[in-house]
Amino acid sequence: MDGPQGRNIVIVGGGVIGCTTAYYLTRHPSYDPDLHSITLLEASSIAAGASGKAGGLLGLWAYPQCLVPLSYRLHRELAAEHGGADRWGYRRLGCGRLGAVVKSPGGSKSKAKPPQDKPPGNTNGGSEALPIQSAVPDDVKEEDKDWEKLPKQDDKAASLMQPSLLPPDLDWIDTALIQDYDEMGQPGATETSQVHPFQFTNAMAELAREKGVDIRLRAKVTKIGHPKSALRNVEYEDRETSETRTVDNVTDVIVTAGPWTGKILPRSRVEGLRAHSVVFKADVSPYAVFTDIQLPTDYVPEHRAKMGQKRRHRGNVDPEIYARPGNEVYACGEPDSAAPLPETADLVQCDEAQCDDLIAYIGTVSSVLGSASIKAKQACYIPRHMRFGDERGPLIGQTSVPGVWVAAGHTCWGIQNGPATGYLMAELLFDGAAKSADIDKLDPKKFKV
Repeated sequence: MDGPQGRNIVIVGGGVIGCTTAYYLTRHPSYDPDLHSITLLEASSIAAGASGKAGGLLGLWAYPQCLVPLSYRLHRELAAEHGGADRWGYRRLGCGRLGAVVKSPGGSKSKAKPPQDKPPGNTNGGSEALPIQSAVPDDVKEEDKDWEKLPKQDDKAASLMQPSLLPPDLDWIDTALIQDYDEMGQPGATETSQVHPFQFTNAMAELAREKGVDIRLRAKVTKIGHPKSALRNVEYEDRETSETRTVDNVTDVIVTAGPWTGKILPRSRVEGLRAHSVVFKADVSPYAVFTDIQLPTDYVPEHRAKMGQKRRHRGNVDPEIYARPGNEVYACGEPDSAAPLPETADLVQCDEAQCDDLIAYIGTVSSVLGSASIKAKQACYIPRHMRFGDERGPLIGQTSVPGVWVAAGHTCWGIQNGPATGYLMAELLFDGAAKSADIDKLDPKKFKV
């Protein structure tokens, strides 16, 4: 009688999805390092893209709900098992949305449109993501551009917002400007946590490596072979030597390349949407704050005035601000498609002026952050699946090609849903089915992948 068959698994991509998949494959009861082989190929470095430049927010109000509860619980369990509080900044924190009206220097209120009663994220009635538009369309004056929202929340999340007074310890927001504040979840309680995404992703990679995963960096995958037999090979460029190398006799390929997934598997229709962010050096109370800031009509950020430019946005802007352990505050802004997705994550272009816009807008409502030094100005590409219809969520499962799997397109919630994705991928490969959550609607074959 034949013994168990060994699997030679290749994971393409060293972001949070690839690293958590590697981690949970090595923790599955069927994993035997003497029988199975796992290789992770990453074109640049671990967490070089969005997994290292995201906010790291975790919320039970995130989407898609088929992944969120499992992943939120797994985050808590991972932190308890591996010292996540110290190792990657895992903690609970308050979360709310505030509306603010910034006055002109002369004291009059802005005549811009008033704050709208809608969630600080996706506002397309549940569609997966916003239409891609250029940063400043040619036919729109610079001061006429509306702020574009990141698809962070859906209608269900908005329904959980509960009116409350500004928390007393949220003392890094200038309270005189605040018109309203809504707390996420029930008053006095929160359904929100956080991790430092770069630290978390690298910890998952290291824990997977300790269990036998072969992690190869600067290994850019160029071809996945599909011979008629059950065996295949994965070809990649060694970016250190420019040599072409292969991993042979591969039984399973899992593509977790984020926005680059569409380049490796074009039928996946996963692409990237650029988003800028900044990191302040500041020690503030633990809150995640979604803003809706009404700017004066005559407001022009100082950096743009110095360049002889007008403001980029009219009306309201809504940066998201997350306090972090380690004396830093992360903030992110609107998405744009002004620069195409580069070949690798280390080649992403950052428009410093867009980061400076973000800093200026936040400075209008927080003198604490307005006077803080800047630790980083950065950009990354949010991976999203261009789905048919309005169903949102990533692709998780086997494609129409036997042995080729995909786990990509997580939009803003890759860090939140990374553990569940990795856990379920391990079940799919070793058990033949996802047992811990019903992810049928995320099946790649449903979308002809």
